[in-house]
Amino acid sequence: MVTVLPKVDVVTTGMGWAGGIVAAELTKAGYNVVGLERGEERSVEDFLLCHDEYKYNIRKDLMQKLNKDTLTFRNTRKDEARPVRSESDLVLGTGTGGGGTHWGAQAYRYFPYDFEIRSKTIERYGAGKIPDNMLIQDWGITYEEIEPYYTKFEQMAGISGEEDPLAGPRSAPYPTPPLLMAPQLQMFHDAADRLGYHPYRVPAGNVSEVYTNPDGETLNACQYCSFCGSYGCEYGAKSDPIVTVIPTAKKTGKFELRTHALVTRILKNGNKVVGVRYRDIRTGEEFDQLADVVALTSYIFNNVRLLLLSKIGQPYDPDTGKGIIGKNYTDHHTILGATGYFEEKKFNNFIGTGAWGSAYNDFNADNFDHTNVDFIHGGQIEMHLLGNEPITNNPVPPDTPSWGKEFKDKSIYYYNRTLSVVSQRAFLPYKDNYLSLDPVYKDDYGDPLLRVTFDYHEMDFKRHEFLSDKCVKQLEEMGADLVVPHPMQEHFSGRFTFQHDGGGAIMGSSPKNSAVNNYSQMWDYENLFVCGSSAFPHFGPMNPTPTMGALTYRATEGMMAFLKNGGGLVIQPK
Repeated sequence: MVTVLPKVDVVTTGMGWAGGIVAAELTKAGYNVVGLERGEERSVEDFLLCHDEYKYNIRKDLMQKLNKDTLTFRNTRKDEARPVRSESDLVLGTGTGGGGTHWGAQAYRYFPYDFEIRSKTIERYGAGKIPDNMLIQDWGITYEEIEPYYTKFEQMAGISGEEDPLAGPRSAPYPTPPLLMAPQLQMFHDAADRLGYHPYRVPAGNVSEVYTNPDGETLNACQYCSFCGSYGCEYGAKSDPIVTVIPTAKKTGKFELRTHALVTRILKNGNKVVGVRYRDIRTGEEFDQLADVVALTSYIFNNVRLLLLSKIGQPYDPDTGKGIIGKNYTDHHTILGATGYFEEKKFNNFIGTGAWGSAYNDFNADNFDHTNVDFIHGGQIEMHLLGNEPITNNPVPPDTPSWGKEFKDKSIYYYNRTLSVVSQRAFLPYKDNYLSLDPVYKDDYGDPLLRVTFDYHEMDFKRHEFLSDKCVKQLEEMGADLVVPHPMQEHFSGRFTFQHDGGGAIMGSSPKNSAVNNYSQMWDYENLFVCGSSAFPHFGPMNPTPTMGALTYRATEGMMAFLKNGGGLVIQPK
């Protein structure tokens, strides 16, 4: 028997960054919000003395366990999809904070080119530059329109950084200074300068100094302890929903958090949604939480799965090209470059943060002429000091045995004598990369798992070859004695290890090409807002969190306009 609960203004389906931002902004505006989270509630105190690589980085203690609920993966439609059961292959955050607790906190903006990629590509190179099976489209929003929301996210999160000379214009500087300049990073800058590029210290949510954000939440200064990505921060020095937006929502007295609440359906009546059904995973009890506005705020896989399970929107059909839910799926886990071995230099590679690094964007977006290359977009050339944890980091030159005394000796010798330069590169959508419900595999409650169909295409390899060569040259200029490029596999391996996925409920200017408008409001169900990187029509070159956060801040304005006006689309289709 399902218990029906009294209606609230807004209900969210996850309490990571998106759910936290919705809860903070709507409660500050006076609305009542219920936040549903299938995991447990966490606080900074839960991470005291958490410097345990085996527990958090090997066994993935903060992540969703995949034995009961996961996704299936295949490269092509001819392949049989199989469930992903190892947390080393699929990282899904759970608990309050979600991915915002275990992220490394690299905090980039996308480029103006990203938001108008199709128009700008055709304008400069002609339509023939875009392959027939590629589905790039303009996002329905420009960089100028999203810029104020980027600024709002950065000020809430206390992002530390300095301006990238090749990025889009900013209306305000970063709220805190960049992280320190390490000797390795100075080598990177000096070499990039000699090569004629434009290096900068990358923006980080590992906050460089004590900072109090506009909501009155205080973040502490980063300790460079290395236990950052895959970990919670015991110092409260990493931008995290549990130290920023969730406490802000709680202070209003208008926010109710319900943990261990797994949302299984979106409830609808005609062309409106009326709430969500969720199960208390401790007792098995089911509840219908009614609401004027439903905000889908979980990771993209669950956002899309909920839409498909609830039969909201038309599923994408790769044969006909019709349908929108599941379309334009992109994965962003192919981050490769080269490793340099230095015989005469020794570094401190243990110190680090999840975002400490430098980069340049001379070969990113449309910052260079693509006339004579066989691809569009590009990638950022970067070097990070993430803190090389000793179990998972054993760099040795090629031809070294993978076990035994020689491996141990060289692993110890080169631990502090290697540096890696990599490129984060854009991934663009294709007709045959998409999300759908698996016809075979189900979760513990009998619902179909989400199925991912994804593989590389020719432009992905061309882009990799170009960027890998830049990484090699960067390390050679830095004085490496041996440089070993990272090979790109023939097919995507199915390792979804950073929570960098996009698409499936994409945004645009019309219901003809998108599921949601630029306020993340569904065209077909005007009181349903789908927040998160599921709205990305393609995956930009770097980490997605600030773009996701900026779009969610804009979505909150749409929700408030909808509630104030008593209904209606916030923006009309073009």
